[in-house]
Amino acid sequence: MHTTIIHTLRLRASAAAACCALATLSCAAQPPAAQPQLSLPRVRLTVEGQRIDAQVASSEAARATGLMHRRELPEGEGMLFVFERAGVQCFWMRDTLIPLTAAFILEDGRIANLADMQPLDERTHCSAAPVRYVLEMNQGWFAQRGIRAGARVRGLPGQTDDDE
Repeated sequence: MHTTIIHTLRLRASAAAACCALATLSCAAQPPAAQPQLSLPRVRLTVEGQRIDAQVASSEAARATGLMHRRELPEGEGMLFVFERAGVQCFWMRDTLIPLTAAFILEDGRIANLADMQPLDERTHCSAAPVRYVLEMNQGWFAQRGIRAGARVRGLPGQTDDDE
């Protein structure tokens, strides 16, 4: 009788382990749950006569989340990362599902450099100089419009009329 109880307990433990394994596999097979998007302020920018409607990520939490988990970025829209002071800024694409180009922007609004970034790639892409802003757009947006390093972005938070 003692052997029967142990055998029954082992069967129950095996069944419980199998259920846990199936639940884990079921969760792993599902795409990552969409993260709630932060409600961010927007700003209208222009560069080389092109208008951009950009969400502004100026808090640490908003910058950390960025465009993660989004499946699309509407044409002509982007995300502007604003930092308190200029510094070398590095970005990666962990949990970011769409290909992007990052424009690293100096305090005076000039683009220091551009970097194409691939979805889910954890390699870092850094600014060539200390920058205060980074603008992410759909990959190819800048190239399709002939916008390169040296072009000036207007309408950035903190710019004065003298910068225009």
